[in-house]
Amino acid sequence: MQTDRILFLLVVFLIGVSIIFSLSLSTFIVLYDDYNQFHFFIREFFVGILSILIMWSMSQLDPDKYLKIIGFSIFFISLFLMIIMPFLPAHFTTAAGGAKRWIRLPGLSLSPVEFFKVGFVYFLAWSFARKLNTNKKTLKEEIKLIMPYVGIFMIIVYLIAVLQNDLGQVVVLALTLAIMAFFAGTSAKLFMFAIFGSVGIATVAIVTSTHRIIRIKTWWATIQNMVLSFFPTEIANILRVKNAPEPYQISNSLNAIKHGGLFGTGIGSGTFKLGFLSEVHTDFVLAGMSEEIGAIGVIIITFCIIGIIFRIFRTANRNKNKVYYLFCLGIGLLITFSFLINSYGITSIIPIKGIAVPFLSYGGSSMLATSIGIGMVLMVSKKADLK
Repeated sequence: MQTDRILFLLVVFLIGVSIIFSLSLSTFIVLYDDYNQFHFFIREFFVGILSILIMWSMSQLDPDKYLKIIGFSIFFISLFLMIIMPFLPAHFTTAAGGAKRWIRLPGLSLSPVEFFKVGFVYFLAWSFARKLNTNKKTLKEEIKLIMPYVGIFMIIVYLIAVLQNDLGQVVVLALTLAIMAFFAGTSAKLFMFAIFGSVGIATVAIVTSTHRIIRIKTWWATIQNMVLSFFPTEIANILRVKNAPEPYQISNSLNAIKHGGLFGTGIGSGTFKLGFLSEVHTDFVLAGMSEEIGAIGVIIITFCIIGIIFRIFRTANRNKNKVYYLFCLGIGLLITFSFLINSYGITSIIPIKGIAVPFLSYGGSSMLATSIGIGMVLMVSKKADLK
């Protein structure tokens, strides 16, 4: 059987779009930091071509022989790197938000957590296929079965949310774990229990972190006038946050989207990327793109993302091997949640979390890791009946 060519071509298209906008949206940062004007373009082009080659090469492999080796290698190597990263000397790492998140390599910095997400999905798929099934069990029996995974996940929470100060990635992994467990055979009761538990952990992580509280207040300051207009004055006054931090990033993001209108200002002609909207080529790439290619362009890109997710879920649904099924499901969920969290964040529906847009945000780690995940899905697609 052949690999899913449509999935491959959709991903290649988005990588091409990312390369183009790495040149267009990096105008200000290039001038501000005195980089060569093609600094980001050359790096993104190199990583994009490498990602395409990795996907194509992996698609040629037999999943029965290589998927397990690749999956566990990614899981254990990335886990090891996350554990040792806080102890590495400063010149070997790059920090963000007061925490070490990247390991510096010649000409490239890699974020182990991006690769860990792919490895973690494979570990869950492999383990769930052996431990979980649809046989009827009591809630107590199900909790006993799932507790080892809860223990592992708490270690992950410490490594990512505490040591790396990155709650967004934990949210993505928690949602992916809960849904994968549900489709592996756990009951709806346990699923709801897991969701409420995740919400509880996230709440604790927020209230115990000053910078996360500030983020919540900044987000609420953006939407409170609209939301509180539906409440009685007495209640609105209680819920209103006074002297909240100025939500300039979200405001500029929304203004960039509005300025782009239906058809955009044209590639390279955006103005909010000129120092008004920081990180426009990374966390706010969708806002920057929206200004230059408009709502129509972003809708096309959104349909490409939806197409990728659909093809991944289709491969999962048409695979009889439970490990392959759960792995493809997990990769599809990672892409889905990353895209939704970023797009909801830049439009102020939820607080911004700094999650990269799959294939579109500038950064080698996210593109390489997601491309490896897609390469593994393409490998598995040869075992699925896609006709």
